[in-house]
Amino acid sequence: MFYQIYPLGMCGAPRENDGNDPEAEDDGTGNRVAHRILKVLDYIPHLKKLNINAVYFGPVFESDCHGYDTRDYRNIDRRLGTNGDFKKVCDALHKEGIRVVLDGVFNHVGRGFWALNDVRANRQNSTYKDWFNISFDGNSSYNDGFWYEGWEGHYELVKLNLRNEAVISYLLDTVKFWFDEFGIDGLRLDVAYCLDRDFLKRLRSFTNGLAPDFWMVGEIIGGDCNTIMNDDMCQSATNYDCYKGLFSSFNSMNMFEIIHSLMRQFGSEQWCVYRGKHLVTFVDNHDVTRVADILSNPKHIPLIYALSFGMPGIPCIYYGSEWGIHGDKKDGDNALRPAVEKPEWNKLTDFISKLAAAKRRSEALNYGDFRSVLLTNRQCIFERQSENERLMVAINADGTDYNADFDAGCGQAIDLITGKTHDFGVGSLLPAYSAQLWKCERKR
Repeated sequence: MFYQIYPLGMCGAPRENDGNDPEAEDDGTGNRVAHRILKVLDYIPHLKKLNINAVYFGPVFESDCHGYDTRDYRNIDRRLGTNGDFKKVCDALHKEGIRVVLDGVFNHVGRGFWALNDVRANRQNSTYKDWFNISFDGNSSYNDGFWYEGWEGHYELVKLNLRNEAVISYLLDTVKFWFDEFGIDGLRLDVAYCLDRDFLKRLRSFTNGLAPDFWMVGEIIGGDCNTIMNDDMCQSATNYDCYKGLFSSFNSMNMFEIIHSLMRQFGSEQWCVYRGKHLVTFVDNHDVTRVADILSNPKHIPLIYALSFGMPGIPCIYYGSEWGIHGDKKDGDNALRPAVEKPEWNKLTDFISKLAAAKRRSEALNYGDFRSVLLTNRQCIFERQSENERLMVAINADGTDYNADFDAGCGQAIDLITGKTHDFGVGSLLPAYSAQLWKCERKR
């Protein structure tokens, strides 16, 4: 169960890392830092109550602005604190059985990255000129006196040359430093679809040597996740296909969209593309509109979480969305990454906590096969079956009750959300705007 934190936003850091931080203080070495990352310590009871067992931190290292424009991979961003502060946070999370995954931003760096500064100063004589894709016959939009490749046209993000052995060694040494210093358990690889495939293989082999259960998930926006998710590269990938299918199915009242996507990915046919694999599922994140804004009917918010927890995959909750925080992409990235004074708890949070508890203790929800049982435009029931457990996920997105007629293959079940017994023999009523997780009394 993942919980995503975007630290620079959640902790209220200034947008620009320009040295004008009103909360910064001298750390005794001449650097001015603000210890905002320690705020995460106050979140740990909330995470425990929410049944979270892994935290994915967005960028935490020294950067120009938003964290994905790295200046220094070995030091925590001064707007967040010190390495000692972050170690304290990681140690506290580990003590509570919560794993730590860091954002590995290895495709590009910021314009303030130390090696690029050396190229500006020494040009062709720089030791680091081949760390980037540079031409001294051209010029950049910043008038550097040389051209360089930026990430997808964003020239504030300078693409690293991942075919350069010195760059590869530096990045692998960086991961080793994070592992030794903070005890990290895995990496989320930013824009993994852009990363050189040989570098991905090197990184997988290297991290396997750090710890046998070291885990990597790659960000991929579209296309075949198997291009980066396989035995030689990442163990997991972001399921953007189903992200779209989830909210679109509710907004258009067409459950066929998400169920057909799940059948294509995890169905019983051998051609289904992700059978036996565990992708990261989400209803929002730091790059997209919050679920409370993207859904046209707020009564669907608990239901989209229930569906995302019931389908195959590893659910990830984005900070604040568990109590219904708002944020629209059209208002810019800052609207998606707000400061939060303290975590809140409401009816939605309580419901998500129950879903997380069910997910954590259910073999079928974690490892079971997927089979569609009943499907209409506004209702769906699907089965998750593993070796020792069978479970059905029932969703009614309509505003009226629905009597579901289907063969459950058993007489009774326990709803893992409410703990109540459900008797299939007297029919299966799906109340308006409802979700149920029926653990069946025996396997089919």
